[in-house]
Amino acid sequence: MALQIGDAAPDFTLPNQNGDMVQLSSLKGRRVVIYFYPKDATPGCTKEACNFRDRFAAFEQHDITVLGISKDNAASHQRFIAKQELPFSLLTDEEPCPVAESFESYGLKKFMGREFMGMMRHTFVIDPEGKLELIYRKVKADEMADQILSDLNLA
Repeated sequence: MALQIGDAAPDFTLPNQNGDMVQLSSLKGRRVVIYFYPKDATPGCTKEACNFRDRFAAFEQHDITVLGISKDNAASHQRFIAKQELPFSLLTDEEPCPVAESFESYGLKKFMGREFMGMMRHTFVIDPEGKLELIYRKVKADEMADQILSDLNLA
């Protein structure tokens, strides 16, 4: 059964770009934005990360934690963060991507006529009680942060 608004967000613990472990349940009491993305430093993923970067002050002002998740390793995340000056953590969900799977954000994709398993571009907003508040399965990479702020009436 698909995750729905109001469901408890699947808890997880993943390493960030510095190897520090981040546990979702430890962030209870705050809103959390989790965005799954395919790969560091690719055009769409860079647009999405930069949109969150450019709106980060608004998220911070409202005590909202932003976390990006891909299957890239810590070194890749560190380079991406440094190059794009990202002020938030990127987490590593190594294949077979159990966290992405728990959020139904890893699966069969098509690209240039080929099928492969990969990370979906999905975004979730988790309320302070740990429940799914907003779910985005169709993401416009360069507008995702703006869309969230608008939908939460924080823009």
